[in-house]
Amino acid sequence: MVKLTGIYKDYEQGGLPVSVLKNITLDISEGEYVAVMGPSGSGKSTLMNLLGCLDTPTSGTYELDGQDISNLDDVALAKIRNEKIGFIFQGFNLMNEYDAIDNVALPLLYSGIKKAPRRELAERALTRVGLADRLNFRPNQLSGGQQQRVAIARAMVHNPKLLLADEPTGALDSNSGEALMDLFDALHEAGATIIMITHERSIARRARRIIYIRDGELSLVEKGGLAE
Repeated sequence: MVKLTGIYKDYEQGGLPVSVLKNITLDISEGEYVAVMGPSGSGKSTLMNLLGCLDTPTSGTYELDGQDISNLDDVALAKIRNEKIGFIFQGFNLMNEYDAIDNVALPLLYSGIKKAPRRELAERALTRVGLADRLNFRPNQLSGGQQQRVAIARAMVHNPKLLLADEPTGALDSNSGEALMDLFDALHEAGATIIMITHERSIARRARRIIYIRDGELSLVEKGGLAE
């Protein structure tokens, strides 16, 4: 599903190039559940941006679902994001003026799907995450855990090849966080490919593989707790 080969990412600082990612080589198979850990400034967010087609590498190749996307332009990358990738953010990123079903339907609107079928697909996604009774609730009428479930439904409504989660439990209390990770387990068991950034080791161990990054380089890869 994901194949990174010799990935470098440089940014300019004070007129000089600064390497943020250095020779990253990584394979992630379809259906894997992977956690990425590392200290602040380690490069994990840059890595996630590359995986999500929000940025491109300075050098190296990135193949997603068998397609080399390393040098695609912004329009082509946007198309891939909309068709193949679902994003789950710590801050939910829901639109307060829309109810749950319309928030979830947004990616389908951008894909040109008509109103009736996109609302049907959005309702199905919300039902899958346990919110069939909250379709017409706005974000400010939902708990933090429920808002994150809406965000997950939105990420998966178009049946993406890859789910990317950036600190998905960071804004939740411990009980809501555990419930959310149970949902991730269910999505994985249903065949979803999940890559998750987290700073919490207990959360990372819910994944089947943990990747550590430090100073822009992969420093360690180990099995997650549920793989043991």
